[in-house]
Amino acid sequence: MAQDPVATAASNNPLLSTLVTAVKAAGLVDTLNSAKDITVFAPTNDAFAKIPKAQLDALLADKAMLTKVLTYHVEAGRIAPAALAGSHKSLEGSSVTVDGTTPDFTANGNSKVLCGNVQTANATVYIVDTVLMPPAGG
Repeated sequence: MAQDPVATAASNNPLLSTLVTAVKAAGLVDTLNSAKDITVFAPTNDAFAKIPKAQLDALLADKAMLTKVLTYHVEAGRIAPAALAGSHKSLEGSSVTVDGTTPDFTANGNSKVLCGNVQTANATVYIVDTVLMPPAGG
């Protein structure tokens, strides 16, 4: 994964196929691949499966909302595990709050970091078990 930009790297990971589908649906592949030094909270397929199917289908069909949700998972700068705890402003505009210490981090109180500090050509990736939803109206 280290040689590929983040969206390409994710497409090579079978655990992230729903995320890749969502990124493609939102038209964010080039945006993510060309971004410099970002941190991505990458929800697994199981994370997306926690969302009721009708709600997930509606989200995938709503490009504006999908873009908002996906960009909420992306933070500026490569965040190392030592600096992960705390509040980080997302590209969506709202902040993601991370609690815990290596290797037991939780994002927004309910999304467990399953695997962290995965390096791609342009991003540091933390794989999470729950899709992060931006604050309503945020």
